[in-house]
Amino acid sequence: MLADNSFDLVVSYDGDAALAEVDRVAARGVKLLKIHPHTQKFDAADPRVLTLVKRAGEAGLIVVTDNANIVPSDNEKLFNLALAAPKTKFIFGHMGGLGFRFWNILALARPAENLFADNIHFDISASVILAANSPIEAEYVWTIRNVGVDHVLLASGFPQISLPKTLEAFAKLDLTEEERAKIRSANARKLLGL
Repeated sequence: MLADNSFDLVVSYDGDAALAEVDRVAARGVKLLKIHPHTQKFDAADPRVLTLVKRAGEAGLIVVTDNANIVPSDNEKLFNLALAAPKTKFIFGHMGGLGFRFWNILALARPAENLFADNIHFDISASVILAANSPIEAEYVWTIRNVGVDHVLLASGFPQISLPKTLEAFAKLDLTEEERAKIRSANARKLLGL
């Protein structure tokens, strides 16, 4: 259990057992399912993962997954997963890490007819620390706006990165106060129905 309303599914390849666990925790009021391709050693493009995230979406769970783009094609695999599971809401952690530029494609995908369900959200944990006060900061903020400020959340990446360190970096970004308020809490409240 990660928090009162989230859980970490240990293995996405557990087939029926994983699907039963999704149903069980959803019935108990859990709101978030966290999966992590790298630490749990699974491929986000595997059909079993698609089955799992579709079930999570049907059960009303939001799927949180690492998106630090640690290995090549992470961004592409997650984008394709979200396209294949349009009724599932996703939060991609770290907004692609230093591969954040890929996500500017959403500015083109959103208006494409019958392509994109607008089901992707991002947290900016860790990547915000790399971007703030750096040569890539302006492009990072541009990407936040291209993916849609309404789809960006603040997270810490704890235990590796503290919330105070994240907030310090976030304060340095050239965002409006309205954008900051949405990213700090309003977007999460809306997404989670709080």
